[in-house]
Amino acid sequence: MNLNRALALSLALLLGACEQTPEPRKSYAGLGRDAAAFLQVERGRALQFPADHGAHTGYRIEWWYITANLTDEQGRDWGAQWTLFRSALRPGPEVPGWNSPNLWMGHAALSGPYGHQFSEALARGGIGQAGVEAQPFLAWIDDWSLQGVPGQGLQQLQMQASGKDFRYRLQLRSDGPLVLHGNQGYSVKSGQGQASWYYSQPFYRVRGEIEREGQHYPVTGLAWLDREWSSQPLTAEQHGWDWFSLHLEGGAGLMLFQVRQTGAEPYRAGTWINADGQAESLRSDQIQLSEQAWTVQENGRKVPTRWQVRVPDHKVDVQVEATQAHAWMGTSFPYWEGPVRISGSHGGRGYLEMTGY
Repeated sequence: MNLNRALALSLALLLGACEQTPEPRKSYAGLGRDAAAFLQVERGRALQFPADHGAHTGYRIEWWYITANLTDEQGRDWGAQWTLFRSALRPGPEVPGWNSPNLWMGHAALSGPYGHQFSEALARGGIGQAGVEAQPFLAWIDDWSLQGVPGQGLQQLQMQASGKDFRYRLQLRSDGPLVLHGNQGYSVKSGQGQASWYYSQPFYRVRGEIEREGQHYPVTGLAWLDREWSSQPLTAEQHGWDWFSLHLEGGAGLMLFQVRQTGAEPYRAGTWINADGQAESLRSDQIQLSEQAWTVQENGRKVPTRWQVRVPDHKVDVQVEATQAHAWMGTSFPYWEGPVRISGSHGGRGYLEMTGY
């Protein structure tokens, strides 16, 4: 999950939005205009594939998000992130030219034994610089792309991106099902009922090559795709979140998040995913999260890079620790994101994202 007011404001400034917008709401997720003009996430809508792999222009924000835990031939840990965000200035379909309502932002990152590198790309819709097609699936911004195979939906993807002194080209394949979070994809984010549509493909096997400063490394591993869209997923009192996607040894998966809020306990939810893809929604009272160690980033921000994670109903009691503690994404909307190792009742690997620090 990802995006906040800073995203839309920075995009509007950087891309020269050609319309005037009202004063933004003072909300972590506010995107510079009243959400009432956009479609709202409401119970009862059945997700439809492959159509829902594409853009939802009636909603204000959405993203296509992949994180990959990789190992090179020397047994070293790497992590790759590929993200495309769409933010709408107003509801309505895409139109050609600079009057497009859509702003696009891409993030790519590579974490590994030599540190953390990232890159950002910005685009205006309507001019062919960025977009998403549902069938056959294709998401792109500039020369970064996430491309599917005709007739395979999201089951087979080729993922590529690059930045200063790094690039990757990875092949992703899954035989497992899509996982719908919450109530058949209806994922609540607050006690006041804010929600998003949210599903994942957590079963990718990965093979490919990464490059760093001219050195090439064949890699294999696992990847996790998140798809989410909404118009107002957070309340004004919510100021950041901590999100975990965990591949556990034995094939099970675990998605957990907490949204931190002023004057109240964090709002928590998650999904337990069996190795065969059967999913069970987790309530806040089934999840225990606590910070164990903090790391000061190069820019002075302090973030928790080791956590204790407990889900007693599934006998999970693990320590989740960043493999690269300095994984700050100094993008237009800054946040921390990087690969993690899991130890304790279960071993495994995964990814952690933290915003609002």
